[in-house]
Amino acid sequence: MFARIVTFQWKSNMIDEAVRIYKENVTPARQFKKGSRTGYFLTDRKTGKGIAITLWDNEEDIIATEESGFFQEQLAKFNDCLTTPPVREIFEVSAQR
Repeated sequence: MFARIVTFQWKSNMIDEAVRIYKENVTPARQFKKGSRTGYFLTDRKTGKGIAITLWDNEEDIIATEESGFFQEQLAKFNDCLTTPPVREIFEVSAQR
């Protein structure tokens, strides 16, 4: 299993909007993508930092969403909420409970 981690810096007045976008738009679209397992959307209202974690069957499925433009399409939905560009990383899930 692999995880895509995206780190965000939100405008302080846009955190609720970012959460809404993730729940109403990103999650429903992502869950039907090949290899998608689950997703988490973490926010720190004190610092404005956010982290999206999605779990996938394999790295190829993650890359496929980027090569198709799907990932960039989802990120663009947050443009008005951000103070800086998001940072994307991919990790192998080496252990889990």
